Amino acid sequence: MTPVKISPIFFLFPLLCLAACTKPPPAQSEFVLGTICTVNLYGEGTQKRYGEIFSRIRAVDREMSVNQDSDVIRINQSAGTGQAVKVPQNVIDVLEQACYYADLSGGAFDPTVGPLVKLWGIGTETPRIPDESEIAAALKLIDWRDLVIDKDAGTAWLRRPGQALDLGAIAKGYAADQAAAVVRAAGIRGALIDLGGNIYVTGSRGDADFKRGIGFFKNTGRRKASDSENDRPWRVGVQDPLQGRGAYIGILQIRNKSVVTSGIYERYFESGGKRYHHILSTSDGCPVENGLLSVTIIAESSTTADGLSTSVFALGYEKGRALIDSLKNVEAIFIFEDRSVQITNGLRDIFTLTSNEYSLYPR
Repeated sequence: MTPVKISPIFFLFPLLCLAACTKPPPAQSEFVLGTICTVNLYGEGTQKRYGEIFSRIRAVDREMSVNQDSDVIRINQSAGTGQAVKVPQNVIDVLEQACYYADLSGGAFDPTVGPLVKLWGIGTETPRIPDESEIAAALKLIDWRDLVIDKDAGTAWLRRPGQALDLGAIAKGYAADQAAAVVRAAGIRGALIDLGGNIYVTGSRGDADFKRGIGFFKNTGRRKASDSENDRPWRVGVQDPLQGRGAYIGILQIRNKSVVTSGIYERYFESGGKRYHHILSTSDGCPVENGLLSVTIIAESSTTADGLSTSVFALGYEKGRALIDSLKNVEAIFIFEDRSVQITNGLRDIFTLTSNEYSLYPR
């Protein structure tokens, strides 16, 4: 949820469209969660419905951001005092799920990674390479088991001074699930939720175009005999980690799923000809280097996809693949530095590699 600079020109077109069109715009975008978030209700969007969705997303941002006054910041400020902090149920839910993925990944995912994230400053205007002593000191503060959650009382606190939460690896997924819940409650037949690359699609796409990141591409895939005119799966592009957002290496055909990618391209800086990305190892305190460029997770819950994408990337292919294979209704796409691609078994009929720059193994 790191802020980024954007040009105010971005907002010009939506404003002109509202003034000139007699019908509500098919999509709405806002800058929230530190990124551009777009929701498209494809002809069923009203200002009230979009308002409800973005209100829910903004609430998650206010509660869980580390870049503004929030409930997570209050927990961080009280670290080591022994004083429990009263927080909303949303925060309790996300903290519990964060601890679940920390346990599941053996600590590769850890919500108390805040001191290390702040030390590197990746995604801010002042990133740097910390020295070994600074990294060692930050690593000592990272332990998700020091996060104490009292679900009944609705409180949370950190045991040791200097500890800090950072929910950037799971909060966007939770926000997407919240947005999807509003969509389902409204009975909307088909919607696309894009929270800065965290994708959630509900219902069917009909004849809608589809979107991945900031790239649009047309409904050109071959239609299956079983797909009716108004009940066809969404076709979502999988980000090419070596190209700008919107470039894709292949296409997924899915319904009521979330697609979340973690990789080296999201936030990084370069120094001495080397790229330092934002996925930090809780073992050595440095950006993870394990031969992977990205991991894409496909799941029914965007919170699940978000938490697992970071966990699996940090674990590496062997351990990450074993973890995914142990879970139900979760699939993954692994893209390696040599431009090879591995997919889990459940994707064989719904993923198509479209880029000649990559090779799918096993064939």
